[in-house]
Amino acid sequence: MLSGKTTGQRRRVSYQDIEQRRGGVGGAVFVIVVAALIGYLAFAALQGEYGLFRLFQVEAEARGLQAELDALRAERAALAGKTHRLSTGSVDLELLDERARQVLGLGRPDEIIIR
Repeated sequence: MLSGKTTGQRRRVSYQDIEQRRGGVGGAVFVIVVAALIGYLAFAALQGEYGLFRLFQVEAEARGLQAELDALRAERAALAGKTHRLSTGSVDLELLDERARQVLGLGRPDEIIIR
């Protein structure tokens, strides 16, 4: 890059001259803006709605819900087994007797029922 003077002489501009002109307030503003942008992106990646901490919360909630689902499936299977044993096709007399005692409060004539 060449710079002209009024006397007609030309002087060669060095890279150091350009760097000295670029520095100062403009360079500081650029560094501050870039640092703020990096800080904002880092904060959003950790704390944001789709950030890393939210991911950990969702995974923990999913594990809890999966455990609850497994417990409910086991309870449902147990109830399905009892329902099958009490159906008209295959009556389990012991289970029927137990349920009649619990629900209806029934007993045999020779038994004493204490509540």
